[in-house]
Order: sequence, then C-alpha cells, then structure tokens
Amino acid sequence: MSVKLLVVEDDPAIVELIRYNLEGEGFAVSVAETGEEAQILVNEDHFDLILLDWMLPGVSGIELCRRLRQRNETTGVPIIMLTARGEEGDRVRGLATGADDYIVKPFSVAELIARVKAMLRRASPERVADVISVGDVTLDRLAHRVKRSVREVRLGPTEYRLLEFLMERAGRVLSREQILDGVWGRQAELDERTVDVHIGRLRKALVRGKESEVIRTVRGAGYVIEQG
Repeated sequence: MSVKLLVVEDDPAIVELIRYNLEGEGFAVSVAETGEEAQILVNEDHFDLILLDWMLPGVSGIELCRRLRQRNETTGVPIIMLTARGEEGDRVRGLATGADDYIVKPFSVAELIARVKAMLRRASPERVADVISVGDVTLDRLAHRVKRSVREVRLGPTEYRLLEFLMERAGRVLSREQILDGVWGRQAELDERTVDVHIGRLRKALVRGKESEVIRTVRGAGYVIEQG
C-alpha cells in the first residue's frame, strides 16, 4: 500500500504513537513538528492525508489548514485535526477552516486508524482497495497478482509498482518526473529515461496478440493508463 500520510504534531510521544501504529497498518508516514516544516514537506511531496495538530509552535494548525485549502495542489487532500480543544465552537471553527474531520485528545488509537481509513476510502478508494481494476486489467494487492481479463500477467517488482502507481491515477496524464518520484522515490538518482524503459517492459507484459494498448504516451507530457 503506497499511501502517504503527513503527521504534523510537536509532541514526540504522540508522534511516536501515531507513527508506530499507522506504519503497522502499511502506511508511509512523514512527520513535521511545526507548520513551517509541514509546508516545506508539502511543497516537496504529495500526501494522501494530513493529520494536523491544532496547537503548533509558530504557524498554528488552523492557519496551516487555511493555507493548504488555498493551494490547488492541496485543496482536496483530506485533513484530520488533532486537538485537546473539545468545545463545539472550536470544532465548528476547525471544520469551517477546511478540516474534514476532528479528533479530540486523548484519543483511541483504534478510532484514529478507523477515521484515517474511512477518510481515505471516501477521498481515494482506489488507494486503499485490495483490488484495483482499470478496464480489463486487475491488480490484487493481497495476492500480489495482475491479470488482463483471464490471463495472468507476470511482472517484476518495479513493473508491478509502476502499474500500481498508474492504475491508482487512471485517466490522469503523469509526467516522467511524477512517475520517478512516485515509483522510485524523490531521492533516487535516476534519469527520466528509466521511466521509458520500464514503461516499455510493462507494455510488453500487458499486451499479447491482438490485445489493445493499455498505456498511452502523451507527447510532451508523459503517460496515462486508459480507463477503458
């Protein structure tokens, strides 16, 4: 599961509790201790959900939430506020600023995980589903198996991750840089031509005989997997 979460919280004990349990659920977790640090991370990467503490040093959680909602890149990213403020007026203020959900400290870890999963299912069901289907291509995360109609498609680990990344974003044109960041990671020192090589291998595995192409090249832009 390649779901990325950002936890913005300045209490080390709460950070460790959240990180340990969310990573145990298979999520990739990044942490920021301040609003300023969170803004830097958001500028550098895409997150599927943000857990945001209300009371932060410097830029407050409410102010950071407002800023995130004003940016095109983050306007649709689910935000769950974490706070000791339990008054109705505070909850209304947090939701009015753009938060999608609200959890009052101290909270149950089980409830937190359930809220995160529920929010992800509503916002991006394909990111947390065990099985993704695009056209006649099916990817089963639990079995680590790919099929085209009834034919089993055998893929190496990199091609599998590449297909999963494309299928999660079916219908969207993705640049080579976006694909490099999403599949190999921002720290990978790879040329964008690496993407072309692996796309070629993936196409070869997905297309047999008279089967139609699944992945389309968009000249000057990148690649897109068609929804059928």
